[in-house]
Amino acid sequence: MIAVHENLFLDRLKEADAPALAGHADNPRIARRLRDRFPNPYTLDDARGFIAMAEQAPDGMLLGIRYRGEIIGVVGLEPGKDIHRKSAELGYWLAEPYWGRGIVTACLLRYMEFQFDRYDWLRVYAEPFADNPASIRVLEKCGFSREGLLRQHAVKAGQVMDIVLYARIRLLG
Repeated sequence: MIAVHENLFLDRLKEADAPALAGHADNPRIARRLRDRFPNPYTLDDARGFIAMAEQAPDGMLLGIRYRGEIIGVVGLEPGKDIHRKSAELGYWLAEPYWGRGIVTACLLRYMEFQFDRYDWLRVYAEPFADNPASIRVLEKCGFSREGLLRQHAVKAGQVMDIVLYARIRLLG
């Protein structure tokens, strides 16, 4: 468990978290901002499957955002492979009732500190949709730099979308 604030932690997901996870994740406004592999609707079985997958992830790679004991979101890294093995893609989401409170920013600042201390990442990157200014602001507050605009890079709900590439680099030397 990684403390962020008095009532806010990053923590491993447990089977008992499935109802809260499903309840918060079953929101089309959240699914709209994530990859298609994020189910919509999001069921209790989806939550249980995600928790089972998270339990197999390396230590600290995929964590729940726990506020006052309840899971209200998730943050995680997907490590790269082959020549990209020192890079990882950042993903996160937060339950809608908690948007706009600085929770994701606080969690990501602490999570990135943990990740760069524990693992030898050279680069952590994120690819928010270009029409998601809230996520872009969070990344910028957390030390990520805009590297470019990937035009017509994704298709979400039948709509061609631009992606913005953000990265945080470990400074060498």
